[in-house]
Amino acid sequence: MKLKAALAIFLCIGLAFVLNKKIGDIPPLGKFLSPFDGFWKNAEPLSQTENQSFFVKGIKDTIEIFYDDQRIPHISARNDYDLYFAQGYITAKDRLWQMDFQTRYASGRLAEVVGAKAVPLDRYQRRMGMMLGAERMLAESMKDPISKLILEAYADGVNAYIADLSPADYPLEFKLLDYAPEPWQPINSALLLKLMSATLAGSTDELHMTNILKTHGKEITDNLFPNYPFREDPIIPQGTPWPFKAVHGTNIANKIQTPVEQPKESLSLMKFIDQNNLLAGNKEEGLGSNNWAISSQKSSTRYPILANDPHLSLTLPSIWYQVQLQSSTSNTCGVSIPGAPCVIIGFNQHIAWGVTNVGSDVLDWYQITFKDKKKDFYLVDDEWKKTTKRIEKINVRSGATVFDTVYYTHHGPISVTEEPLNSESNLANNIPTGAALKWVAHLPSNDLRTFYELNRAKNYGDYRKALVFFTAPAQNFIFADNQDNIAITPNGYFPLKSFEHGKFILDGKYSKNDWSDRIPAEQNPSVKNPSRGFVSSANQSPVDQSYPYYLNWEYAPYDRGHRINERLAKLEHATADSLRLLQLDNRSILADDILDTLVSVTEGVQELNDIDRKALALLRNWDHCYEATSIAATIFEQWYKEIENALWSKWFDKKSAKMRYPNRDRTVELLLNEPNSIWYGKEKTGTLSPRATLFAKSLHDALQNLEEKYGALDETWAWGTVNERRVLHLASIKGLASFKFPVNGSGRTINAIKEKSGPSWRMVVELGHRPKAYGILPGGSSGNPGSIYYDNQLKAWLQGELKELLFLTGEKNELQNRIVSKITLTN
Repeated sequence: MKLKAALAIFLCIGLAFVLNKKIGDIPPLGKFLSPFDGFWKNAEPLSQTENQSFFVKGIKDTIEIFYDDQRIPHISARNDYDLYFAQGYITAKDRLWQMDFQTRYASGRLAEVVGAKAVPLDRYQRRMGMMLGAERMLAESMKDPISKLILEAYADGVNAYIADLSPADYPLEFKLLDYAPEPWQPINSALLLKLMSATLAGSTDELHMTNILKTHGKEITDNLFPNYPFREDPIIPQGTPWPFKAVHGTNIANKIQTPVEQPKESLSLMKFIDQNNLLAGNKEEGLGSNNWAISSQKSSTRYPILANDPHLSLTLPSIWYQVQLQSSTSNTCGVSIPGAPCVIIGFNQHIAWGVTNVGSDVLDWYQITFKDKKKDFYLVDDEWKKTTKRIEKINVRSGATVFDTVYYTHHGPISVTEEPLNSESNLANNIPTGAALKWVAHLPSNDLRTFYELNRAKNYGDYRKALVFFTAPAQNFIFADNQDNIAITPNGYFPLKSFEHGKFILDGKYSKNDWSDRIPAEQNPSVKNPSRGFVSSANQSPVDQSYPYYLNWEYAPYDRGHRINERLAKLEHATADSLRLLQLDNRSILADDILDTLVSVTEGVQELNDIDRKALALLRNWDHCYEATSIAATIFEQWYKEIENALWSKWFDKKSAKMRYPNRDRTVELLLNEPNSIWYGKEKTGTLSPRATLFAKSLHDALQNLEEKYGALDETWAWGTVNERRVLHLASIKGLASFKFPVNGSGRTINAIKEKSGPSWRMVVELGHRPKAYGILPGGSSGNPGSIYYDNQLKAWLQGELKELLFLTGEKNELQNRIVSKITLTN
């Protein structure tokens, strides 16, 4: 009996130990399942109509937070400190884990909570200088009394909320990952803004382009990677005059060159064609975003109307947080970044604004020549300059601490040295070994001040003053006001560069390759009230070739921007709903440009089988729209991919050298206007040209691939069926993702929905005496999976609906109907 009793006690102790210990990805089940502190405590009631009051230390006056029927907070405070304190407090209440997790991700501290598997990512973030950029941003911001106040007030509000939490109150993910929130610091807000900068401006293909130049020479590189597209509809309308005298920096050549013409089949080109026959993958296009504003001449309201739908990663919790901020100095409504103060995209009583990514070249790589393996010195202009070292300490949960030495040059950090990050992680796929990173995001900045000023702006002059503070990531700031002004400005810190500077890896041995200065902020491209009656952007080229500065050699293809401008040019008597419908436009400009040519050339091939001809018939009758029910959209998409692979794969995938394909604009030029190009190869079918042979074979291969995946050609090939999506959880916790859903649109349409990205916020604002605005998130206001507001807007988002946004102004009776609860913070 004693033995049985001892065994029972031992098993109980062992079970208690196991149930309270995190094992791998499994949370400590004892704590997680506890009815007192576990996940049960995260369930929220279906309706929240109660009014609550909390005593909070530190605030200066009473703060009221009204919640509407979508659980969107409307904060009313009497001073700026209390306003941003309350924003921090209420954002933490809804999104604390998201704020914590993204900060850890940005700063390279995930291994502290998830273990050794996150070490490669943590090391990567530290070698990219994310903390360096955040520290410099914070130091600069703290010199500004206004930025200092709002950052500290926001942090105080977050910490006031954290201080009142017990483990039972922790958000669900803290319990799943078994760790606790830590105090919030202003550096955390800076890190989140740097994370956004990395998302939008951190990509690079200089390694790919350098390998292409080394492997295939200047002639071929210029031929296939020209410095201005053949088809373009720039953001600043073509022919817009530049009312300034361009400045010149050291070694700056300001002449923008025209696209390189197709060279004749020279000996070097023919030799290249004969010697290369390997396989390659394509570089995926970046995220897509849209914004536009129409003037009163096109509006049924007799005031401008503005629309914005930034396309970013689709996650739960949503990447944006809806909020209204009202104080004695401002009243603004829109979306914020969870963890950072102010409204980032939105409107007030006088103006509305939005952003899309510019995609200018603000990130360069410099190949460094070290004196020896110690890396203490590197060569510049025949002199040895000393590196500085930053020892990065990476704490690892349930593992040994990892130390990593990051070497810094005057350019920036050496992001990848001879020691690989991780052979399996592919994190450094585009990063040249032993190169230093020069990045605008590392420079001191006070970006937050831009949004503080925009939140309070009353007119065009205020808008222009606000933009001066903004550095990175460069954004196309669109603007409209109730005084009948519209404008757009591709804005940020643009380095003053020579032509093609940064297209390839630069040699760090020569100071002539350094950035010499910046384009004066007041000379950033901008247009106000153009005669066409609208402004717009979709990540395409900001300017035509008359702009006297070099910004970049490649942007997003012109498709979305051209389609937007095509629709806006014809628009008359528009309403907010007109612009909502434009955000949902699924027509493919690529199909408009090339499908007739592809079909007409391919139909002449006698060797086509019945399935080939059936597919061509479907394509011939297709309206070029990526609707969920369209079979033709699926066939066209797969056919184009096969054509790209057939054209470029054998030239641009060498196992010894990472390369990329020519962009879509160059490919389309080849397909449409170069029928006898040597790039089609030498293969013929009977008397058919290599071009027709390639088209036909690519179609056959596309159909065969689709048949292998989805069966015989029928409704199972519908675009929405083969492209089912789900909104993933931020940390990829499967049970916390959304349901699966079919999609309309594609990465190449205005409604640019891709596998993991899409419209992260859709907004339309009608300006007037009192603004009327509409918006929708692909999720909800809450970060708690146990809340109905976690994803309550998703179905409406899928259906293309917008919710009218409640904008409180303090008028009598406006609190009725849609206000369902209230929180009061008192001191």
